Amino acid sequence: MDFTPRMQQILLIMLNEDKVISVKNLAERMNLSKRTVQRELEYLGRALKEYHVEFCSKTGTGVWLEGAREDRDRLLRHLSEKDTLDASDRPERRKRLILEILKDKTLKKLYYYSELFGVSEATISADLEAAEEWFEPFNLKIIRKPGYGISIEGREKDFRLALRAFIDENIDTHFIRDIYEEKDQALFELVGSKNDKNIYKILNNDLLLRVIACIQRIKDRRLLNLTENSYVGLVLHVTIAVNRILKKEILEENQAMVESLRGNDDFCLAGRIVEELCKEFEIEIPEIETAYICLHIKGAKVQQIELDEDSRARVSGQRELLEVVNQMIDRFDPVVAWQLKQDEEFVVHGLAAHLQPTLVRLANNMKIENPLLDQIKRDYAAIFERCRSVAEVIEEHYGYPVPEPEIGYLAIHFGAAMVRLESSREVKRKVNMGVVCASGIGISRLMCSRINRFFNDRINLTAYGLNDLSPYVLERTDFFVSTLQLKEAADILYVSPLLTAREMEQIAAKVREYEHMPAVRQEDETFTRQLEEVNYMAAQIKSLIQRFQLVRTEETVTFEEFLVRVGEGQTPYADRQKMIIDALKRRETMGSQFFPDFSFALLHARTAGVARPVFTVFKPETGKQFLSPDMKGIRAAIIMLMPEEEHVNENASMLGYLSQKLVEEDEFLNTIMSGEEEDIRGLLSRYLKKYFNRYLDKI
Repeated sequence: MDFTPRMQQILLIMLNEDKVISVKNLAERMNLSKRTVQRELEYLGRALKEYHVEFCSKTGTGVWLEGAREDRDRLLRHLSEKDTLDASDRPERRKRLILEILKDKTLKKLYYYSELFGVSEATISADLEAAEEWFEPFNLKIIRKPGYGISIEGREKDFRLALRAFIDENIDTHFIRDIYEEKDQALFELVGSKNDKNIYKILNNDLLLRVIACIQRIKDRRLLNLTENSYVGLVLHVTIAVNRILKKEILEENQAMVESLRGNDDFCLAGRIVEELCKEFEIEIPEIETAYICLHIKGAKVQQIELDEDSRARVSGQRELLEVVNQMIDRFDPVVAWQLKQDEEFVVHGLAAHLQPTLVRLANNMKIENPLLDQIKRDYAAIFERCRSVAEVIEEHYGYPVPEPEIGYLAIHFGAAMVRLESSREVKRKVNMGVVCASGIGISRLMCSRINRFFNDRINLTAYGLNDLSPYVLERTDFFVSTLQLKEAADILYVSPLLTAREMEQIAAKVREYEHMPAVRQEDETFTRQLEEVNYMAAQIKSLIQRFQLVRTEETVTFEEFLVRVGEGQTPYADRQKMIIDALKRRETMGSQFFPDFSFALLHARTAGVARPVFTVFKPETGKQFLSPDMKGIRAAIIMLMPEEEHVNENASMLGYLSQKLVEEDEFLNTIMSGEEEDIRGLLSRYLKKYFNRYLDKI
């Protein structure tokens, strides 16, 4: 017979006490009324028969259990293996209710949950209202059908996101972390022996072990370099996917997303993982699952950014990110922004390297943990608040709200840059010291910056990841400061990530043991500024080409309606749409931009409604001409928009070059009139490549 949650609690208390206990004492320990406990006790005798344990009671004395030791131990083991829930603990009960709904989406009556948790149907009804709030951000809705029961409705994609979020919030992943740290076959026995009940066995250890084995068979540097949290997240994501596929619950296809990722290196890596899973579980996994694994890999953090030439080339290729990074720095502090932008360590290897996986996580509702968040908000409150404004830049550009854990990581990067800026004029150091940190780029940079500031010219400091500690590094480093245990034979001082005053004193004592002066390397500030200018122009050109659109609209559209289409096509925000419409109207009043003799219109304006230059073409759906009187004779309307910002000359020069090509090159206008989107994009790319080469010649 199954025990109710309250019966389980009562039995566990009685077995552990192993003596007579009063009903009043039981009620107090369970935070229930005496009458409620007495009602539960009425059913214990019958439930215990199969265990050969007898429930005994005596008025005025209390209750106790009698039976052979081996029978009592067997009962205790059985109860310990079950996920015992304290039904009086409202938060835990509601968490469990959410889990039960996630585990089984089929229709269930209130009575089912009432019996499961040992509470009234009215209590379950109230709990459901709280559960609805939890499901709401995932676009999932609890449906109540009078006389039938309740169920949950929503897209499979959203259901999976909710399940992943629940696991992120509740699972105890220490055993996965052990495998991450050791990556040793012997640990598979350790995993099998653990009894992880934190999420009430939604994932079984056997499934988890087999998924981990599949991932570990793939010897790829990207997987080996994942941080602890990213490794755990990948394992959980893949396990959830396999668990659902085994239950024949297949994610709906999204061919557009699959095609957008196909050919990407991370997509190929995800494909290798899927191949291993198919062999291991003898299942067929659709491509959409490969795409989501790819997105998870893209959103993961690595332990360190490699600073070889190939890595530099990959980072410098992300020009669009650098444009956003520049605006984030401007928003953080306009006064010192120009100085921060000259810090390559911060801009390229810090903020830009952090931002790319951040955007992937935000775009796909992937949560990230920040165990230092409370300490960052407390110890670096001013920087954290300014980073809220920095996060608004991300939301403005990409439309993704940025949660506090992500803001905390931004604060780490900006805090490190500010400390480094304050110390930038100090003479370099002489003690060779290394900082080892497995949690990612930002924390190790912050530690380095604080240590540099404290010791001024006395140390030569380098940040290392776990896999960087080669014999050469060990030989040239006097001592290491580390946030985690290391196996290397070296002089190592273990500290916390944010470095207490006592730990700084311990480091100072070490520094006093080693005195050694290295050479100093100076930066070429002129070259840095030139790189910034080139980075900006490259980012603008790349953005314009990537965001180019050919839009088909009704041939009967009026000029006013057409302007609304233009605004809606550029931004979802009503205030910015109005800025775009007003700017185009103002420009038209200064002189018509319609050329019916040549069958095209060239509408251009400068507006705060856009953040980057825009080149868009509108054509009638029929492929012929617009018919309304104010647009009659026009076969194609070309929209050029320029943002209101400091780079007016650069943007005007680029868009002016395209306007010139419209006049000089018949091929350009003919392609716009008769070509498809990719034809026009290809020509745009060719012309802007020529423009960029000319621009480089002038630098």
